[in-house]
Amino acid sequence: MRDVTIAENYAGTLLELARRADDLHGWGALIGGVADAMGANETLRLFMESPRVATGQKNAVLAAAFKNAPRNFLRFLQALVRNRRQMLIPAIAVAYTDLVDGVEGRVHAAVTVARETSDPERDAIAKQLSAAFGKQVVPHFTVNSAILGGVIVRVGDAVMDGSTRKRLGLLKASLMGR
Repeated sequence: MRDVTIAENYAGTLLELARRADDLHGWGALIGGVADAMGANETLRLFMESPRVATGQKNAVLAAAFKNAPRNFLRFLQALVRNRRQMLIPAIAVAYTDLVDGVEGRVHAAVTVARETSDPERDAIAKQLSAAFGKQVVPHFTVNSAILGGVIVRVGDAVMDGSTRKRLGLLKASLMGR
């Protein structure tokens, strides 16, 4: 089984636990904090991934570090360690965030523009995309002058290419009789 699929399964379990606790965002902050700490602190990462450190020792450290966290969150982390899946925590955090976005009717869009846009322009693009998708769209902007003008929007597998470069290519093809 691929690591991404395994991480998504664990994220689904974490989402259910967070729903029962009625704290989706709090649990998201917790798992995100653990993932960030593992990415930023090499000693922690090495400790967590080392097969020489016993599972019980890792779980004792987690219990001490998360003594004020919800009990089921700690148990979730300890289950990851018992099942030797602790290195998937960063992927679980990403998958969890995606699941929460889905529950709350939010999608993320990669928006490519030809030049830097102002905040009002960004807000207008976000508003138009939200209306088009029927969900709250969170745009992530990048600038690529090669598109000449317009925008390219990617949401999941869907791509909407409204770039000037694309339009010029279509015009050229129609003039050439293709």
